[in-house]
Amino acid sequence: MTLIRTTADRVREMAPESLVEQLLEQMLYRTGRRAAPAEQASWKRSLPILAADLAEAGLGEVEMLVEYHLPLTSQRADVVLAGTHPRTGGVSYVVVELKQWSAAYTFEGDPEIVEVPGVPGGPRLHPVVQVRGYCEYLLDFTRVVAEHPDSVAGMAYLHNASDPALVKDLLAVPISTSGRFFTAGDKGAMFDFLRSRLAPGPGREAADLLMNSPVAPSKQLLKLAAAEIRDRPQFRLIGNQQLAVDLVMHAVEHARAGNSKRVIAVTGGPGSGKSVIALSLVGELARRGRTVIHATGSRSFTQTLRKVAAVRAPKVRGLFKYFNQFMAADPNGLDVLVMDEAHRIRKTSAGRYTRAELRTDRPQIDELIAAARVPVFLLDEHQVVRPGEMGTLKQIEHHAQHLGLDFQHVGLGEQFRCGGSEEYVRWVVRLLGLDDDHPPAVWSGDPQFQVRLAETPEEMEHYLLGQTQRGYSARMSAGYCWPWSDARKDGTLVPDVQIGTWSRPWNSKSDRRIGEAPPSALWATDEGGFGQVGCIYTAQGFEYDWSGVVLGPDIVWREGRFVTVRSANRDPDFRNSKTVPDNRFDVLVRHVYKVLLTRGMIGTVIYSTDRETREVLRALVGAAQRVERSWPASGAAAGAVGSDCMEDDPLVVR
Repeated sequence: MTLIRTTADRVREMAPESLVEQLLEQMLYRTGRRAAPAEQASWKRSLPILAADLAEAGLGEVEMLVEYHLPLTSQRADVVLAGTHPRTGGVSYVVVELKQWSAAYTFEGDPEIVEVPGVPGGPRLHPVVQVRGYCEYLLDFTRVVAEHPDSVAGMAYLHNASDPALVKDLLAVPISTSGRFFTAGDKGAMFDFLRSRLAPGPGREAADLLMNSPVAPSKQLLKLAAAEIRDRPQFRLIGNQQLAVDLVMHAVEHARAGNSKRVIAVTGGPGSGKSVIALSLVGELARRGRTVIHATGSRSFTQTLRKVAAVRAPKVRGLFKYFNQFMAADPNGLDVLVMDEAHRIRKTSAGRYTRAELRTDRPQIDELIAAARVPVFLLDEHQVVRPGEMGTLKQIEHHAQHLGLDFQHVGLGEQFRCGGSEEYVRWVVRLLGLDDDHPPAVWSGDPQFQVRLAETPEEMEHYLLGQTQRGYSARMSAGYCWPWSDARKDGTLVPDVQIGTWSRPWNSKSDRRIGEAPPSALWATDEGGFGQVGCIYTAQGFEYDWSGVVLGPDIVWREGRFVTVRSANRDPDFRNSKTVPDNRFDVLVRHVYKVLLTRGMIGTVIYSTDRETREVLRALVGAAQRVERSWPASGAAAGAVGSDCMEDDPLVVR
C-alpha cells in the first residue's frame, strides 16, 4: 500500500503544493487523518529534491512509491523506488529514507541514536539503522522480495546536509547495501549507487509485483524461528498441550492436502499452557517450512513474547503481530495464524487511525479466520476484561459454523499457574461470584499454593519484599481505582495509588525505562517492576512467584457477596454507561480481579481497602494465613510506617 505511485518525471512537472495536496487527500482517504504540518513540510521540501536527483541520474521513469506502507505494520517508508536491476535484469527496489537535517550528532555516545538540533521530540533512530530495518522487513514478509533477496537496497539521504563536519558522527554506523548514507555533498556517489541498482526506463512491472505481492514470513525467517523457539527447554509440552499441538499440525497437513480450511479453539484457565502451545506451534510449523504468524491483542504480552522468543535472533520478532493487523491480509495467505489470548478479540479492528477504505463493520474474528487455512484460537473466557472484547468459545464456534468451516475444540485440563492448584483457581472463581452453581467457600488450603491476607498495604509489600530477598519474583497489582498520572518532568513517577499514608506509583506508561522502572510492556518481567503497582493491562498474560493484589473500592463485600461499585472505578474504558451498562461493568470488574488473583505461581497476598471486606476475607481464608504485622523502618516498604488503614471504611481514594 502506498499513498501515491508516480515517477520522478511526473513529480518534476507538478508544483510542490499540488504534490502535497495529492498526498493529503490520499492520507485522509486511506487513514482517516490529516498529516501533521511537519509531515507536509517534509513532503514539500524533500520529494521534489529526490525527483530532481533521480532525473539528473537518468532515472526519471523509475517508479516512486511514496509513503509505502510496510505490510502488517504501522510503519511507512518515505519512498520505495521500483525498477529493473541493470545487471541481472530482474526486479530491483531501493528504499529511501529522506531527512531534512543539516546537522546531527550521536546521542550520549550511542552511534545508533542521534539528536538533531532544532528538531523537537527527543533522540531519533539513526536513519541508516531505520532504512536497514525497512529492507530487512521487506525481505522477511514480502514474498516477491523474499524470493529475490538481492533485489532490495536502502539509503538514507540528508539532502540539506552540506557541511560534512555537522554530520560526521553519523558515519560511525557501518554502511551496507541495505543501509547507505548520502548527504548533499555526496550526489556523485549517490548517483553511482542508484545506477548500480536501477536501470533507466519504466519500473511499472516491478512496482506492480511489489504492490500485489503475497504477505507471509520468508523461508529464511521461518528457519530462524525454528532454531530460536522449537528446541528451547521451557517450551516442553505435556498432556493435552501436546494433543493441541498435534491436532493443529494434523489440521495443517489435512488442509494443505485437501485445499480445505479448519478452525481450532484451545481453551484453558490461567497457566494451563496456552502460550507454551502457541510458541511451540510457531517453532514446529517454522521448522516444517509452513507460513505462520503469532498474534495477540495485548501490547505488553506481544512485546514480552518478542523479547523472550527472539532473544538470540531479533528478526524473529517480526512473527509476533497484533489482532488488528490483518484487516487487509490475503485470504488464506498463511498456513496458520496462532491467536494467543484470543479472549481479547474485539468487535472490529477499526480504530482512530484506521485507513478509510478499511473502515467497515467487518468483525475482527472474520478477518482473523480469513487470514489462514488453519486459524488457531487460544483463550480463557474468564479473562475478558475490557469493553468490546468478545473472544468466547461460543462466538468463535458460531462464526466458524456460519462460514461452513470445520471446527475443533481442545480443552486443557492441566493447571500450571498458581502452583498447579486447581483448588485455588476454583476458590477464586467462587469467591468472585463467577460460578453460579457454587457460592464462596472457606479456603481449605493446598500444599501446592499459599494464600495470605494483609491488614495493610505495608504488610503486603513487606511480605512480598521478603520473598524477593529469598530469590523469588514478586509483583503488586490493583484494580484501576486511582488516577494514573504521566511521569513528572524530572522523569520520576507520581505515587498515584494512595491508601492511607502508603503510596506507590502505577507502572510506567513509557516505552522506555524510567529510573528503576521498566518500560510499561515489560513491568511484569523486567527488573525494577516491584517498585510500582501493575494494572490489568500489564499483568494479564504473565506470571510471577508471588502476587500481591489490592482489592480496590470498586469491589466490596456486602450482604453475603461481592458487589461492584462503578463510581469507585477509574478505568477510562468503563466510563460510558451506554457502551458499558452496569451488568456488563459488573462482569468485567470480576474478571479483572480473577486475572489479578491468578498471576502467582507460589502464592498470593490479598489486601482490601474496605474494612468489611477484610473481615469477611479473614473468615474465608483463616487467621493462620495472616502475614506478619511488622515491617521495616527503611527499604521498599518504609514509605508509610505506622499508618493504620483499618480505621478508614472505605479508605479514601485520592
